[in-house]
This record gives sequence, structure tokens and C-alpha cells, in this order.
Amino acid sequence: MGKPTGFMEFQRELPADRDPAQRIKDWEEFHHHHPDVKLQEQGARCMDCGIPFCHTGVRLPESTPFPSGCPINNLIPEWNDLVYRGLWKEALERLHKTNNFPEFTGRVCPAPCEGSCVLGMTDPAVTIKNIEVSIIDKGWEEGWVIPDIPDKRTGKRVAVVGSGPAGLSCAAQLNKAGHKVTVYERSDRIGGLLMYGIPNMKLDKKEVVQRRIDLMIESGIEFIANTEIGKDLLAKDLLNEYDAVVLCIGALKPRDLPIKGRELNGVHQAIEYLHKNTKSLLDSNHEDGNYINAKDKHVIVLGGGDTGTDCVGTAMRHRCKSLYQFDIIPEPPKTRTDSNPWPQMPLIFKTDYGQEEAAAIFGRDPREYLISTTEFIGDKNGTLKALKTMQVEWVPAENGAPFREVPGTEKEWPADLVFLSMGWLGPEDTILEELELERDERSNAKAIEGEFTTRIPGLFVAGDVRRGMSLVVFAFAEGRGAAREADRYLMGSTDLP
Repeated sequence: MGKPTGFMEFQRELPADRDPAQRIKDWEEFHHHHPDVKLQEQGARCMDCGIPFCHTGVRLPESTPFPSGCPINNLIPEWNDLVYRGLWKEALERLHKTNNFPEFTGRVCPAPCEGSCVLGMTDPAVTIKNIEVSIIDKGWEEGWVIPDIPDKRTGKRVAVVGSGPAGLSCAAQLNKAGHKVTVYERSDRIGGLLMYGIPNMKLDKKEVVQRRIDLMIESGIEFIANTEIGKDLLAKDLLNEYDAVVLCIGALKPRDLPIKGRELNGVHQAIEYLHKNTKSLLDSNHEDGNYINAKDKHVIVLGGGDTGTDCVGTAMRHRCKSLYQFDIIPEPPKTRTDSNPWPQMPLIFKTDYGQEEAAAIFGRDPREYLISTTEFIGDKNGTLKALKTMQVEWVPAENGAPFREVPGTEKEWPADLVFLSMGWLGPEDTILEELELERDERSNAKAIEGEFTTRIPGLFVAGDVRRGMSLVVFAFAEGRGAAREADRYLMGSTDLP
């Protein structure tokens, strides 16, 4: 695949991002794009590997939490080669065989495929993610992305609950199989976390997300917003009305920090901050004031990961006065450790867009590691004004915790706003309790691996509600898998991949 000597002739090269000091002045996407000739050179670096690992999507070993390669098994070497040869439309056809929405993964996926690129054993990996998004963006520009209307309908009706990544991919595949699909969403806009959980500068809502949803409507899929299953409609009623139901409701129960002062005004969950900001942006360009404004505020984000970074980037665009991001874990290593070998996803220190922007304005990386928040401090009106921390070290404590606080390291930090980005505890209970679904040890809906089935005939679960909060690309894989099994249940067999 690619040019036989391409990996020796061309170095890894990505298009430059917009200047951090300039891009925080708006909410537009911050990536620039390569010209075709540069993308063909990057495609040429694909090595014609004897055994490519980039599209495997397995855990090596199975006990590791992260995948090696692409969880949806994108045909990466094939479309790299087609891009190198200038066959863009053919590359798009190969890309769409495994990925319903490459414009989403090409923007927000952390690219485990690049972590398992064979070239990455000795040199910088192929720019797989950038090539992927360039293929689909060119497809939209050229008018090659068209409605996927099935030749005939089966007469079967399927309800999909939740319009996030798993729900959208499930609906797209079921529609392709000829079923009549209705997607229910409790928010006022379709898209789930793609719409309200990821900021606009990272994934444009009107030009990217809504464009795809509009195409799905043209393909015959019905979307019903502002309808919460379990409250506005009972899940049991859906089971009676439809031939099959697929729950793709996510795992949106956030981890809290129940310490002294948690009730103070100014302490918020990260998802509340991000949701309100994007909704206000789309509703009124922030003119309605219905969002948490960090302008001229001392901001602290508790926790790392993508959600924490998105809070950092959002606060920077609000023009916060100061910004820190605290994490209780040690700083990741600069290179792979022996316990994180190729082809696993590399767990190394990276500077994402939010930290880059904070460093450009404040002259420092906002992240502080090995730090634990012990108390929120308020004024006489019940408003947050500071927080207290202690340094920790990762040695077992007497109470059984994996770390212990270091005496004498207490510190107080000014804080007007604190955003909790500390992970997720599992799905919300409403639907699962109504249907009395069995849970696993992490409170997720229990289903047979690879079959997505529950104890209720015709009811399937997929995405974060089944596996716990994870990557967008895993949600796509789950949605596609659940669609395949629902189609098999409805028709006796399935041709869905």
C-alpha cells in the first residue's frame, strides 16, 4: 500500500493548527487542512505491511483497557493507498464501508490506529486520522456523500433510544437494512454528546453534525427530540409499539467530589458547563446569557482526559482570569513504558489544544499532577472563592487507598469556578430500573458480548450504557454491532457487517 519507498522519502507532517492566541477569539474549528499533494505524500508513507495492525481493534493483551488499532476495523491501508494514487472517491467508498461518520472520528477520535501503526515502531506513524477526515471532507465538498435510501423496506419498525454516537450508527445501519427507524432524543437537538458534549471548536455543530443528521433524515430515518424515554414515554410502551428497541442512552452519571463546600455556588459538573455553553452558542451566539460564563474568573478544572481539556478550551474562549487543571495521577511518561508496548495505544504525555491555548496566554501549561482537592471554600453568601489541596504520592495508604496525602503540602488556590471532570459512574437509572434490566459490576446494562441482547426479547443495548464511558469510535462499533444483531433477530439472518 502507498509508495514502496514512501516511508523513507517523506516525514510525518500534519497541517498547522490556527494560532492559539487567535483561535480563542471565536468558536470555529481550529484545524487547517493540507493540500491534496501533501495528503498524497502522507498516504505514500503507508508501508505495505506484511501484517498491518492499524485496523485490528483488539486488546493486546485482553486485560488492557485500550484497543490496539481501530475498533471499527477501518480499511486503513486500502484508503491510504487510494489517496496516494489520487483516487479520492474510491477512498471514500472504502472508508464508508466500515465507518458511517468518518467526519466525526476524523475530528475527535484519539487515533488508536496510529498507536498500532507498524511504521510507528521505528518512526512517527502514518497520519491516519488526518487522512481520514480529509477523505470525508473532500467527499462532502464534491457532492459524493448522498442519502443512503434502501431499495426496499422490510415492514419492521425499530426504536433507537439516544442519538449519540452509538444511536446514530445503529440507526444508520438498521435503515440501510430496510427497517423503519425512529430515534428518540431527550435534548432539544439531535446528536447526544456529539452535539452538546464536545465543544464547537472541536466539532462544528452546524457544518458537520447537523449536516449528517439532515442526510440521515433524507435517508428515511425519523428523529424525535425533546422526548425522554422513561418519563415522557415509558420504555415498556416502546417495546409494545416497535418490533425491536435498541437502548443507546450512554453512561452519563458523573463522578462527584463529596468534600466540604461541594454545595457552594461555582462548583459544577463539567458536562453541565459544556452542554449549556454549546446550547447558548447555537441558540443565540451567547446573547441569551444561559450559560456558565468564565469571563474574568479564576477557573480550576479537576480531572484530565478529553472532557477536562474541553473545559479548559471553553474557559479560554470565555477569557478567564486564570486557569489550572488538577489531576491526582502522576504525569504520564514522555515515551512508552515497558508495560505499554507497541501495538497498544500509547499512554504518554501529550499537549492537547486546550493546554496549548492556556500556555499561549498564561505562559505555562495549566496542568498540575499528584494533587488532591480537599475542601471548597466559600464566602458568606455561599459562593466559591477558593479551594484547598494537598500533594499526594502513589503508595498505599492505611485506609486502603492507592495513594496517600503528603503532610505539610497544604495549599489554597483562588477559584471562582470549579469544573468536575472526574469520570463517569455508569448509566442513569430511569430506563434500566423501569425494565428491571440486569446490571454488571460497574452498574452498566448487562448484555452478551457481541450479541447486545438482554433478557427481554427484542431489546438490545449498545454503546456506553453497556460497556461504560468510552471513545466515540467504540460507540460507533457498538451501534453497528447492535444493528447487526437486531437485524438478525428481526429477519432470521443479516447481511450487515
